[in-house]
Amino acid sequence: MISAHAKLTRRFLMGACASLIVVSSAMPALAQAVKDLPRIEKKNGKAALFVDGAPYLILGAQANNSSNYVSQLPKVWPGLKDIHANTLEIPVAWEQIEPKEGQFDFSYVDELVKQARANNVRLVLLWFGTWKNTSPNYTPDWVKLDNKRFPRITKKDGTVSYCLSPMERTTLEADKKAFVALMTHLKKIDGDQHTVIMIQPQNESGTYGSVRDYSAKAEKVFAGQVPAALLKKKGITKGGTWSQVFGKYADEYFHAWYIASYINEIAAAGRKVYDLPMFVNAALREPLVEVGPETYSSGGPTHNVIDIYQAAAPAIDIIAPDIYKRNSANYEAALSHYTKHNNPLFVPETGSDTEFARYIFSVLGRGGIGFAPFGIDYTGYTNYPLGGKDITYEGLKPFREKYALFAPMMRDWAKIAYEKPVWGVAEADDRKPQSIDLGGKWKVDVMYGEWQFGLTEWTWLGKFDPVPGREKPNGGIVIAQLSEDEFLVTGVHARLNFGVGDKQKGKNLIFSAVEQGHFENGKWVVDFVWNGDQTDYGLNLTGEPAILKIKLATY
Repeated sequence: MISAHAKLTRRFLMGACASLIVVSSAMPALAQAVKDLPRIEKKNGKAALFVDGAPYLILGAQANNSSNYVSQLPKVWPGLKDIHANTLEIPVAWEQIEPKEGQFDFSYVDELVKQARANNVRLVLLWFGTWKNTSPNYTPDWVKLDNKRFPRITKKDGTVSYCLSPMERTTLEADKKAFVALMTHLKKIDGDQHTVIMIQPQNESGTYGSVRDYSAKAEKVFAGQVPAALLKKKGITKGGTWSQVFGKYADEYFHAWYIASYINEIAAAGRKVYDLPMFVNAALREPLVEVGPETYSSGGPTHNVIDIYQAAAPAIDIIAPDIYKRNSANYEAALSHYTKHNNPLFVPETGSDTEFARYIFSVLGRGGIGFAPFGIDYTGYTNYPLGGKDITYEGLKPFREKYALFAPMMRDWAKIAYEKPVWGVAEADDRKPQSIDLGGKWKVDVMYGEWQFGLTEWTWLGKFDPVPGREKPNGGIVIAQLSEDEFLVTGVHARLNFGVGDKQKGKNLIFSAVEQGHFENGKWVVDFVWNGDQTDYGLNLTGEPAILKIKLATY
């Protein structure tokens, strides 16, 4: 007969074994969740955002700053749906989660994540802490109203700036504590689902009206030696003080280094508890004109200090531009600046007006991981003239027609762009044709304002109507090279005339195949074949949204 003690022992062992089985079976899933954390990967000069273990293209929309309240969220999701966005960028303000020091409230974050899942949308959270458009307006009252404990920058003339100083440990430690609390909470509620795929710690850091902090504390550090990590990044062998090493650039470089170092410490502490990819965003410096730091947000991640941010902030994956330049020359120049220093291209904030939508082709044609217009919600607020004034279903059409191309194949495009050569152009302000060299063997000329058939220069037909919907430049294309003679093509309001490149001079081009189709489970599926009228006058991407797979040949 089995004793009571033996029975209890057997029950305990059976329970323990069952528990071990449950834990053991759960361990692979937990390990997979950790392995598949969102991350930025780089190879061969390219970058991709991986989400759930595969490349992911951010077709983004950034909500208005004051839409970060539960009462406003119902007005946010319809705007995203109307443009086919897959990712919402939205603030989490320090004052929201820690209104009283040491007392945290994550009810907004919980509801935001819950509603994002219900709407099948991923999240990029924007931490509005020490800097939001360079100011401390989104810090709690106990921070922004206590200038003794949390000092502001001292200007060169001795007056006080509006901006908090990056030289103060008290401010840094308080911001870091709140940010770590946020990241800890995100891991708790989302660590296995990854609704939140990326974080922006701080927003448009830097200072207007003062090149740097001139407080006694800052002056003492400024008189010291330039950090070795920065000397190494710049390729400088001889050290010295900031003025000795950098001359007229010393003040701005000093400010950029200490702001970037401040952000890095916060980001690194957050990643230690929950390792999501992180980026910083920049209020732009003039991209085509040489200007002094007194004219822009000195110390912020402007294009002239990208390398300084990379050296000071290794916890940051991407230095990203916020672009509100409507002019195509300025926009393209800004994109070029932010692809230097092996920096992944991501435009987390751009204007919401018609002209801005075309630039998604320029971004993706440079291998960009994402694009997001600002103020895409139906709260009634617009930032016109910086962005658009018609934030309605009809007003958002320029973004809807572009996103509609990529939404069904966003995973496929992201993978192809990471592994294959890609090109893209947006219609320039002068609306002239553009040429792309596709590796020497092939080339393509991109034209705008043509009908699907024939040429506008055909005077023998008499006068005919102009192509509608062309009041502003709104065209563009992207091309990915799948193999030597095979390309994936899409775009809007554009005509593509392919030709032979310099490596095949004297030969004549012919289309071996032009297939319109779509992707299913990563595989290309042909819907129908273009021929005759649809190819005799170039490939016209002016009708219904079309994804083409073409094969070129010569005769």
